[in-house]
Amino acid sequence: MNQQDHDTRQGGKRRGLLSRSPLWARIRAYFLAGVLVTAPLAITLYIAWIFVTFIDNQVEGVVPPELNPNTYLPFSIPGLGLVLVLVFLTLVGSFTAGYLGRLVIRLYEMALARMPVVRSLYGATKQIMETVLANQSQAFREVVLIEYPRRGVWSIAFITGRTEGEIQNLTEDSMVNVFLPTTPNPTSGYLLFVPVQDIVHLKMSVEEGVKLVISGGIVAPPDRRPDAERAKPVVASQGAGVAAARSDSPPRSEDAAE
Repeated sequence: MNQQDHDTRQGGKRRGLLSRSPLWARIRAYFLAGVLVTAPLAITLYIAWIFVTFIDNQVEGVVPPELNPNTYLPFSIPGLGLVLVLVFLTLVGSFTAGYLGRLVIRLYEMALARMPVVRSLYGATKQIMETVLANQSQAFREVVLIEYPRRGVWSIAFITGRTEGEIQNLTEDSMVNVFLPTTPNPTSGYLLFVPVQDIVHLKMSVEEGVKLVISGGIVAPPDRRPDAERAKPVVASQGAGVAAARSDSPPRSEDAAE
């Protein structure tokens, strides 16, 4: 055995003893704890800074220099563009609440309705925004489980509303619209029309469901159901369906349809 092999073995022994040292294990635990504490905060601040900087740059190109406070200051004010956007949107909302504002909206909607491509894009965008932002909307208010893409495999999804129109009239069962998001990007996904009896309702909130999707199942919310409900399975074995496993549970078809 030459000197190089001897030095390699001695170095491996020293690294092994160091890794088994209580002091080294404690330092490693402290380091990982520091990463877990600082990484989410740093990532959040970084993304927020990128968003604020992007809004500031866009607004700075629109606001005249004589009206921009940064022109008269030796330094730029971060977030000024975001504040101006919020003020502008608030003023637009207050204007459209009056008679003159509603008249202006009606006129430009009539003008957009005459444009073949623009009217379809505008109509779809407006309907989506009204559905998501309206106070009366129940979209994305409930997290459910559905059997997808095959029997025995379950996926997390979000109820977006009750199925209406031609699709509901063609089916015998009462259907609901379900959005099935993809991981880790929940903004894309699939629209499914699922019978009410094939849906398993979850107690977790929408925010917890989104976190579960984004993390790929790593961040799982706790089970807040009572102990009696935890002891009774809701999902049956493969091929048995959902209804058989919850035959003693109270029906919730009215809740899912509304």
